[in-house]
Amino acid sequence: MSAPPGEDLVNQWESEQARLRLQVVEEDTEDWQRSPDFSGLERVGGVDLSFIKGDEVNACAQLVVLSYPDLEVLYEDSRMVTLTAPYIAGFLAFRETPFLLEALQRLERNQPKLRPQVVFVDGNGVFHYREFGLACHLGVLSGLPCVGVAKNLLQVQGVHKNEQHQSQYDFYYKPRPLCVANAQRTL
Repeated sequence: MSAPPGEDLVNQWESEQARLRLQVVEEDTEDWQRSPDFSGLERVGGVDLSFIKGDEVNACAQLVVLSYPDLEVLYEDSRMVTLTAPYIAGFLAFRETPFLLEALQRLERNQPKLRPQVVFVDGNGVFHYREFGLACHLGVLSGLPCVGVAKNLLQVQGVHKNEQHQSQYDFYYKPRPLCVANAQRTL
């Protein structure tokens, strides 16, 4: 097990997040973003880093570009990578962005016509402790609109996992009996 990260590294990363945060664009800048049916949107991308179970250093960096609205795969890029930055809660971008950015840069070099118009990122965007998660970080560095699609809700200003959140979660995920048309219980 490695030593915990130093306070200097955390301070450095906080400063970098604050500096880059000033470059986030939160307004719709493209015509397709303002269209109710996303008219003009033709390519969407998705990025993720997938880890081997039990291995916190080796991962697969992935980029997929799909046509929109048909969602046909236009481009795939998967590379095994070795992470060197430590995991620190709230600073995932410093660990993962370099590899995701490299995948986008390979696409730009090899098939620039397939560049996505928006990228969905497995991680937070502005819903982050410092309003600058992985999606924002990648968006600023790549110049692409990015949307954070996080698995976990962070405790951020005005958003809490309270009783209402728990009851909504329970409603959707609590097992319930299946019923057929005549409303008799089935297994």
